Amino acid sequence: MTFALFKIKKIWHYRFQLAGTRVQRSTRERNKARAEAAATRAYDEEVVRTNGGKPVPQLAALFREWLLVRGPVSSAAHVRSVDTCMRLHLYDLGAMPVSEITARHIELARNEHLAAREPATANHWLRIMRLITNWAVEQGMLTRRPWNVAMLSTQKRPRKILPLDVAMQWLDAIDCAGRRSPAVSTAIRFMFGLGLRESEAASARWEWIDWERRTYTPGITKGKEAEPVPMPAWLVDYLQHRRQAEGLITARKDGSQQPPGFARRPIATANAHCKTKGITPHRLRGSFATLLSEAGVPIQTIQKVMRHKSPSTTMAYLEKNLDIAVRAQQQIADKIGFADEAAAT
Repeated sequence: MTFALFKIKKIWHYRFQLAGTRVQRSTRERNKARAEAAATRAYDEEVVRTNGGKPVPQLAALFREWLLVRGPVSSAAHVRSVDTCMRLHLYDLGAMPVSEITARHIELARNEHLAAREPATANHWLRIMRLITNWAVEQGMLTRRPWNVAMLSTQKRPRKILPLDVAMQWLDAIDCAGRRSPAVSTAIRFMFGLGLRESEAASARWEWIDWERRTYTPGITKGKEAEPVPMPAWLVDYLQHRRQAEGLITARKDGSQQPPGFARRPIATANAHCKTKGITPHRLRGSFATLLSEAGVPIQTIQKVMRHKSPSTTMAYLEKNLDIAVRAQQQIADKIGFADEAAAT
């Protein structure tokens, strides 16, 4: 029910809360049926007034509207996440007007989501719910988001980088796995050597390479940036005999662009062959950033070539270099004199 009816003496009153504002008034009716009708009219009028004269949409309708309006200008991955949430993860919220969804409704739906999924996926679900509801506020459908729910605290897991001592063997395994489609091997080298996202490697074009300056400028990126990235000599040498004037670098045999997820199978095969668990297309991007950091490249430069808006985003990609910590520990031990003591014994 959208409102609560209660009696004061012999007169029925109603109360409800909408967009954070509590409304309580008299129906001036003694008959409960007429009082319910009056309360319903008052609630509907308040919804329209709160929404600037427009009816507040149900959550499922709001998702469809976002996909219609924002989908064409959002990344394919972003659209897939919103579409999947709309089709599979609205639970009992889909038919509710957005203005009526409270923190309790969100938490109960999240609990249902958690029944079969990891906490990290529940945080992703919550981000999408915030995105859609905040968009309703931007569009004037709501005066403000009617709920506020915090993210869950989740256990962080160590993330892998591609070890340099097996990198050549791993790339050879990629070539074997992608023998029927050499373009996939090229795309994976772009991810590892230039830090490209999988979608950016799929859309890579020959005309975006500056052979004289040895740079590559992605022309289709998540954040719409166009920042040149230096190309390592090994990648330039790899591309030279494949060089073309224009067109997709990593196209399928029919000339079309690679589909989402095209690199997963060969990467999984190479991981099994080299016993390098946890390497994914996105972890190749993380490996690129981490290896630059270990080579002494400043965080601001890594941020620029990774095309991040904030250095804090770049920091999240960098894994700890334990070799540096080991060397530092040894230097400390030497200064203390532990090394001399060990030699004497």
